[in-house]
Amino acid sequence: MEFIIYYIIIALIPIWAQLKVKSTFNKFAKVPTTAGMNGAEVARRILDENGLYNVKVVEHSGFLSDHYNPMTKTVHLSSSNYHGQSVAGAAVAAHEVGHAIQDKDGYGPLRFRHSLVPLANIGSNASWIFIIIGMLSRLPNMLLIGIVLMGLGVLFQLVTLPVEFNASSRALDQIVGLGIINNSEERNARKVLNAAALTYVAAAAVAVIEMLRMILIFTNISRDE
Repeated sequence: MEFIIYYIIIALIPIWAQLKVKSTFNKFAKVPTTAGMNGAEVARRILDENGLYNVKVVEHSGFLSDHYNPMTKTVHLSSSNYHGQSVAGAAVAAHEVGHAIQDKDGYGPLRFRHSLVPLANIGSNASWIFIIIGMLSRLPNMLLIGIVLMGLGVLFQLVTLPVEFNASSRALDQIVGLGIINNSEERNARKVLNAAALTYVAAAAVAVIEMLRMILIFTNISRDE
């Protein structure tokens, strides 16, 4: 019964975060900015103000699929944010440009996260193979290898947090400082960015909890040996 409750909680955390993001975004996607700029214009304005003329802004399919690609130096905005003139769209566009500014400045946590990508991918894909073998065969060394590999993915999730929070901080500074939103709209933009950050916090929390559970299982198996 305890395992069922545990897995329900683990499943509900990211679902709750996603619902919070969608409800907050949908609410403020209906609130236009006084500047009347769409997301593409917001992104372009901030990029140019920071000397990032080489960074492109392109439309991207999907809902809240916005992201910055450091390899191609491109800000991808979902269609609703690319064309929309809302507080939510301005906040999201500015956030992604925040990553481009981090890239330009050589922001340490961002570079560290990029270096972790291949290791985190390997760790996330291979960890459960060793964990399952270790648990079924009661071999602590196999389980330990799986935990170490899992740790690479957990580290990536934890490093992502300061990267995302810093990008949001830069975003607010830019859209307020450039007059893209006024002081009364800043509170709503902050709500959008804080809600989006919940998805990363939830992912990190679930990853840490799962790793702690594996460590506890490893301790119990080692004690029985």
